[in-house]
Amino acid sequence: MEVGLKIGKYLKDRGITQAFLVRETGLTASAISDICSGSRKGIDCLEYFKICKALGVDMMTFIADGEAEL
Repeated sequence: MEVGLKIGKYLKDRGITQAFLVRETGLTASAISDICSGSRKGIDCLEYFKICKALGVDMMTFIADGEAEL
């Protein structure tokens, strides 16, 4: 599963928004939007960590949940 789709699933399951990720991660709204839409494929490790932390999921759990692309 693509990273953006997986993030979207976690957002939906937890009832949170992309705006929440922007506030919690410090990433720009356009960066979060591009990641979630799949138009941005490259996510560095620090961004990945910040997103997982904001989603309340361990990075290894996130990666293991399907086939995430780093």
